[in-house]
Amino acid sequence: MHIYLGMEEELLVVTRRHGQWQAESQLTGIQITCLASDPEQPERVYCGTSGNGLFRSKDAGLTWKPVGAGIGSENITAIAVSAVDRANDYGIVYAGTELSAMFRSENGGNTWRELKAFAQLPSAPTWSFPPRPETNHVRWITPDPLVSGRVFVAVEAGALVRSMDGGEHWEDRRPDAPYDTHTLVMHLKAPDRLYSAAGDGYSHPGTGYNESQDGGNTWLHPDEGLKHNYLVSVAVDPADPNTIVVSGATSPAEAHSRFNAQSFIYRKQDQTPWQRISKGLPEAKGMIVPVLATNSSEPRVFYALTNKALYRSPDAGQHWEQMNISWKREYQGQHQQAILVTDSL
Repeated sequence: MHIYLGMEEELLVVTRRHGQWQAESQLTGIQITCLASDPEQPERVYCGTSGNGLFRSKDAGLTWKPVGAGIGSENITAIAVSAVDRANDYGIVYAGTELSAMFRSENGGNTWRELKAFAQLPSAPTWSFPPRPETNHVRWITPDPLVSGRVFVAVEAGALVRSMDGGEHWEDRRPDAPYDTHTLVMHLKAPDRLYSAAGDGYSHPGTGYNESQDGGNTWLHPDEGLKHNYLVSVAVDPADPNTIVVSGATSPAEAHSRFNAQSFIYRKQDQTPWQRISKGLPEAKGMIVPVLATNSSEPRVFYALTNKALYRSPDAGQHWEQMNISWKREYQGQHQQAILVTDSL
């Protein structure tokens, strides 16, 4: 297993050797923003950065090479690889940038082509990132793991849009769709189901967590039990599409501030209300909002990357334990960015 941790000033590549977890620092001095791997070749990993473009590893993180010819920005804000669409023996790769633009690679990231129709959507002039209203960015890309060509893209802030043909054409935001999705996931056992952790709940309580059961045509907001409505991350048990974990806070400031952070993790199973989970996790006060992840080969297992440490739940999110990984003191004052968990072939 390999765990990639996107930190504020480096990438940590975590592996298990001789029964011990070991973390190696890569891309030092660079702010990591997003991570993805090719589902058919998990040793092929893509890493987006703020200001330094896109990097690729072909050897599970041992070495990295800058790639991205054709991407019109050095600020890579989202990256994803399709599990069903392939070309030249590579999964189709999608990259999103600041300002919001979408790019596609069919040769493993060597060269890229802009999907120009994306930036021409009618809602595009209204997209705006609240802390810096003059700009906006692609926040998340979700290629459908079951349907060829279907891709969902979240813009921060202003839209969740859909393409049915690999990004050549786009459908604009639906009226009841989330406006400020931070994380969007799908599940192999739940066709057409979308899970969205969004910032909408900060200004419109009750809309932080969003689900679609029909591929984004209509949306529901099952939020009973959620006391913190600004959501950032969501992950779903690989074995059960009805076991869901989210992270969030009362406000953007409490989610992201190095000085006033106070964030929480909630869990939901089937039709039961959301329940706040704290067993084994650090105190909410001082915890920057966790980034959540799962690994497709580990049923019932969740991971949570925080500024305090990396945590793992072996029982579908009910209890957590700190992973024994060397953690620099300066990490506690930094904002963690991304996590990827893979099995190398």
